[in-house]
Amino acid sequence: MNNKLLSMLGLCTKAGKLKSGEFQTEASVKSGEAFLVIVAKDASDNTKKKFNDMCTFYETPIIEYGLKDELARAIGKEIRAMLAVCDEGFANSILKLYNVSKDNLED
Repeated sequence: MNNKLLSMLGLCTKAGKLKSGEFQTEASVKSGEAFLVIVAKDASDNTKKKFNDMCTFYETPIIEYGLKDELARAIGKEIRAMLAVCDEGFANSILKLYNVSKDNLED
């Protein structure tokens, strides 16, 4: 796991720019507030499909990253399967870190 990415989620939470849980994430996407959605790799297939379809429709970037307990620990909450980043700067930084970690895994 990319500790820098998880640390960035913690900073985003402290800045008040992160929504977590299914209902808050869905509301953020539908309102146009979300700049990035993160779904845990161990989320259910139905949840992944629902959020992939929703993010495609609303043109919101979505990534699959981490496990539910890792995401929850990073933001100081109980188990979370999805997060919405509601700040463009944080979203861009997280995407950059995600792409770097993904590239390193492929090498």
